[in-house]
Amino acid sequence: MDRLRALLADTGAQVRESVRLAELTTLRVGGPATVVTCATRDSLAATVRALDAAGIPLLLIAGGSNLLISDDGFDGVVVQVATERVEIGADGVLAEAGANWDTVVAATVAAGLGGLECLSGIPGSAGATPVQNVGAYGVEVAHLLRRVRLLDRASGEIRWAEPEELGFGYRTGVLKHSDKAVVLAVDFALDPSGASAPLAYRELAVALDAAEGSTRPAAEVRQAVLRLRAGKGMVLDPADHDTWSAGSFFTNPVVPRSRVDEVRAAIAAHVGDVTIPVYPAPEGVKFSAGWLIERAGFAKGFPGAEAPARLSTKHTLALTNRGTATAADLIALARAVRDGVADRFGITLEPEPVTVGVTL
Repeated sequence: MDRLRALLADTGAQVRESVRLAELTTLRVGGPATVVTCATRDSLAATVRALDAAGIPLLLIAGGSNLLISDDGFDGVVVQVATERVEIGADGVLAEAGANWDTVVAATVAAGLGGLECLSGIPGSAGATPVQNVGAYGVEVAHLLRRVRLLDRASGEIRWAEPEELGFGYRTGVLKHSDKAVVLAVDFALDPSGASAPLAYRELAVALDAAEGSTRPAAEVRQAVLRLRAGKGMVLDPADHDTWSAGSFFTNPVVPRSRVDEVRAAIAAHVGDVTIPVYPAPEGVKFSAGWLIERAGFAKGFPGAEAPARLSTKHTLALTNRGTATAADLIALARAVRDGVADRFGITLEPEPVTVGVTL
């Protein structure tokens, strides 16, 4: 530990030993690790450079909303990204990586800027949004991102990257599952008129009594999104165990067009001739993961009141910690759900959270 403190002496970082990573994640699981907290962009860059030069493994954590970490913790150094500066401009926002994402969205709406309101209530940090192309209610980060400030870990260079470089897809991009770069800040281009993004999601349009494709004041849309998310246990509340989660645990599967008829037949064989919610996707047809989970026999609250890890009582797509769950409990539940859907419908669901020290 003395060696680590000496190594980071000039970085401005704060070093803490034996921190339970459960304290830094919304799933509230994860064993012990040494945590180094960086409160400025310069401190973050200097810390990562120093650790990389010394060959010390590191794990970056900011909001901790998309992580499932082993009960054994992390054998290396956890770098806590606590950079929180947010700069509102006439036509956009620049946010440092550690800024709370919903705080960023709220600030843009309050400033009369439209575009991010459909991403209200999503837990986590601003820096995580381009990593997995965060999206909700028909809007994705890729639609609005102007540029990302990156630290290249191989060269130590800091530069701005354009969206075209980031290979965005559905809940993914080149930054996801890669340790080549660290996000330092994000820059979004927004609508100074204060109008929302066009309403592309039927549930939200219905909640607003609006036509799909129309716009509404961003503040009005934000409030509707927060109500919808809260009803699904998707707005963080320490008193509500349904929000002790990583949000949607599985991504909506995109089935190649060549397999769509086969999947529809498998669904019909198990649940009958029903209307199946599907959405167009560039690579095929997107099915609703939550709908598939429920029709595969996994009801809200599965596997029951005594289980430490359960599906949310509000939304089958969220795996939740009821207060005493371990990472092993959550992995066991995720496997049961994934394998059950695959057995019945021939679709293998992919997890959205990043796993550390555990394998699904």
